Amino acid sequence: MKIPISTKPNTTISNKTAGWSNFKPKFLHEKCTACGICPRVCPEGIIYQTAKTNSAGKKYFDYDSDYCKGCGLCAIECPFEAIKMEKEEK
Repeated sequence: MKIPISTKPNTTISNKTAGWSNFKPKFLHEKCTACGICPRVCPEGIIYQTAKTNSAGKKYFDYDSDYCKGCGLCAIECPFEAIKMEKEEK
């Protein structure tokens, strides 16, 4: 008998799962170069490009805090250090 130990990507779209993590990403919009790596590595697909621009004229990225699990992959993979993980006080 096989027991599933993980779930498929994008499952938080149907369930708000932000409550179980103590860490959330902080997007440093001025450092963002709009490279598009963060939405590609997000396992839940909740990072999106905004219509807002930073001082360099780049449309920066943000995330949906209702669905972020706080895994930190976006911060790990950002080559410009435009995302930092911060402990969230509850």
